[in-house]
Amino acid sequence: MTTLPVRNPRTGETDAWITPPTMAELDEIAARLRAAQPAWAAESIEARMERLKRWADAIEADQYAIAKALEADTGRRRVAMLEVQGAIASIRGWAVSAPQLAPKADWMQGRSNAQLKHTGQYVPYPVVGVISPWNFPLTLSLIDAIPALAAGCAVIVKPSEVTPRFVEPLMRTIDQAGLSDLLVFTPGGGETGQAIIERSDLVCFTGSVPTGKKVAASAAANLIPAFLELGGKDPLIITESADLDLAVTAALRGSVLSTGQACQSIERIYVPASLHDAFLEKLVPAAEAVRLNWPDIEAGEIGPLIFAKQADIIAGQIEDARAKGATVHTGGTVETHGGGKWLKPTVISGVDHSMTVMTEETFGPVLPVMAYDGIEEAVRLANDTLYGLSAAVFAGTLEEAESVARQLDAGAVSLNDAALTALFYEAEKQSFKASGLGPSRMGAAGLTRFFRRKALIANTGAPLGLEAFREEG
Repeated sequence: MTTLPVRNPRTGETDAWITPPTMAELDEIAARLRAAQPAWAAESIEARMERLKRWADAIEADQYAIAKALEADTGRRRVAMLEVQGAIASIRGWAVSAPQLAPKADWMQGRSNAQLKHTGQYVPYPVVGVISPWNFPLTLSLIDAIPALAAGCAVIVKPSEVTPRFVEPLMRTIDQAGLSDLLVFTPGGGETGQAIIERSDLVCFTGSVPTGKKVAASAAANLIPAFLELGGKDPLIITESADLDLAVTAALRGSVLSTGQACQSIERIYVPASLHDAFLEKLVPAAEAVRLNWPDIEAGEIGPLIFAKQADIIAGQIEDARAKGATVHTGGTVETHGGGKWLKPTVISGVDHSMTVMTEETFGPVLPVMAYDGIEEAVRLANDTLYGLSAAVFAGTLEEAESVARQLDAGAVSLNDAALTALFYEAEKQSFKASGLGPSRMGAAGLTRFFRRKALIANTGAPLGLEAFREEG
């Protein structure tokens, strides 16, 4: 039986193994989910949410074991616990909002024919497949799964093979809540993900653009919808009227929180030429003050690079920038501590769009700063990308920030802050360009996208006879 090694990001050692399910086992899981789903969908949404609240209680009771596993997965302690607490809050939040947001339909009189009226029935997809990434293993496994369950779907999740340790303690809570026939986690690699697509009625994927394209193609071949949340290269535009101290605070947090391993991280910073040097004078010492949480996991602000291959990508982008004339002010070298890969916040100036650090997703704590002349150029540079996930604008007034934001090709724009979609989940957004596909996973659409609308059309009079369509008129 094939097993996959799991690397510890703090030590660099293989300290866990996973055994992907066989195709026969996946068939059995899919059949079990399909058998249980109709009764689940037949329950009222209020009853479903009561059962999900019991799951939140079970997670809360076992939160330390789940957080400990997440800590081993990601090398982060505080963020691991925040992921667990966020999952509990998400379930309880949906328990309050889902009954109000669930779509309902009344009978409506036909406009073209008074004898006809129509209503709708909202039917959940039977089985939703979720393929989630390694950067926030629990959060991004559940961000789609929780509202799908609330809608009445059954869910099968393939977490990343890079960070699968949290699954075992989480599955205990799922069993305790009586949801094991409705929600199943199946750790494995790409073959497992492909198999889940083939056994689902809808697939949700979070990850890179190249893999997202493969998922979309597989979903299309199976004639099922694909909801994709893909990569980003998020810009931050700072205007001449901005408070530079506040802008530095937002830029630094937005770029290096969770070691920059988030799709909505700021990866390009555009500053007016007149403020460029002053901005760097404030940003560089702030970046230098950020501490690695090595060797003490309870100290510092920045953890290890979770995926060793990503460390190589980041190092390659930094070297490409250096070779093309950019200046690295702080950080700049992937360090090895305890066997893990670490990178201090890396501020780079003298960059342009010929460099991969300005055009390709970095997924690390790198802050490239580029000067611009005039806000029109700033907007053009910010939009000069294949990505359109999110962006940010920092200006002296909210009105000015909004004016610039409305010109950006991105699904969400933070105004006078950065990366707010990591902190605020109520605003619906959709990804632009190559950054995704499908309805928003935030706001009301986070729930309603898991329903299909069936139309019920009634004739209150006599049916038309065939004679009404005679050629003779």
